Amino acid sequence: MLSLRPTCENCNKSLPPNSKEAMICSYECTFCSDCVKEVLHNVCPNCGGGFENRPIRPSAGLKKHPASQEVVFKPVHQATFQPLMGKNQNIRPEER
Repeated sequence: MLSLRPTCENCNKSLPPNSKEAMICSYECTFCSDCVKEVLHNVCPNCGGGFENRPIRPSAGLKKHPASQEVVFKPVHQATFQPLMGKNQNIRPEER
């Protein structure tokens, strides 16, 4: 089950469980859509994968399985990220 992390890992923007701006990779790294587009160029800085919109859990499901309160905040260090991004940004995620 997805943990539904509460914030963007890069900019710490709030991403509540019903946010349409939340994006995740296959490992649930969570970023806002602005960071995915403008900073990460659809390359996860943790695993090199691509991003998809995070599903929204229905409110009844949230009552039984609440969203995570654990904040993961580790802003992307551009100099470290550049080689990974350069290698992957022009390759579709399903072909990486």
